[in-house]
Amino acid sequence: MPGVLGWVRAIGLALLGLVALVGAWEGYKALVPENGVLVGEQRVLPRTTDLAMPHVWDMVQRLGEPTTSMPGADPLWRSVLDAAVVSLGIAGVSWLVGTTVGLLLAVAMARLRVLEWGLLPWIILSQTIPLIAFAPVVRSWGSRMQIGSWEWPPWLSVAVIAAYLAFFPVAVGALRGLQAHSRIHADLFHAYAAGWWSTLLRVRIPSAVPYLLPALRLGAASAVVGTVVAEVSTGFLDGIGRMLVSLAGQASGDPAKAWAPIFGAIALGLVAGGIVTVIGVLLRPYRRGEAR
Repeated sequence: MPGVLGWVRAIGLALLGLVALVGAWEGYKALVPENGVLVGEQRVLPRTTDLAMPHVWDMVQRLGEPTTSMPGADPLWRSVLDAAVVSLGIAGVSWLVGTTVGLLLAVAMARLRVLEWGLLPWIILSQTIPLIAFAPVVRSWGSRMQIGSWEWPPWLSVAVIAAYLAFFPVAVGALRGLQAHSRIHADLFHAYAAGWWSTLLRVRIPSAVPYLLPALRLGAASAVVGTVVAEVSTGFLDGIGRMLVSLAGQASGDPAKAWAPIFGAIALGLVAGGIVTVIGVLLRPYRRGEAR
């Protein structure tokens, strides 16, 4: 029963947050002048015209209308869903790859302190490389790779770039968790002549779960963001990222339509967070004293 009440409370708070967001959007649109707020010649608050800020109900209504004026065109929500599913699959692959690489690096650094001293600064430094500059390089390398009849597919370049973002929080969070084990339990295993790998499996990894779950959430969010940005940077046409750019160019004539892929990108983040939440439920026995 307490678990059910917790879920009801979480859903209620999520709906309350959604209502508050819609209220803030419409309240701002109703109260602020159409030209925004100017201080001298500088605009400090954005415009509230229907072109800049469509009503929420107009954006929702537009989702049910055809994507284009061509006969038989799919409704806009279906086009967004198809693009979001493609991006979700790529983000899922990148998250799995990034999580695997991050965990392996964390275990290696926890095993040998010299690896931590040598690798951790470079892992942190790797995240300072601008993704928009890194993406075309990966795409160029991938387009030249061919093994027999197999050719590097364009979506794999996107997955590699997103995994590059996703591995960092997992590596750092898992390392922190592997180093936060109970010293008493580790000494007990040492007294029984248990090896390092046995201690890792039975002491370090269970103790790392409270630190690992937040890292997985950050990794999932990074995978989604990296996928969307990489789709734009590499010119991948089938995902939600490219749809964001293409519909943004139509905002002057159909402003409500441009917000549809933004809703799709938000849904991607919610799905990614929900998957990690399910993992957290499965690992609940190890979450006593979870780090917050």
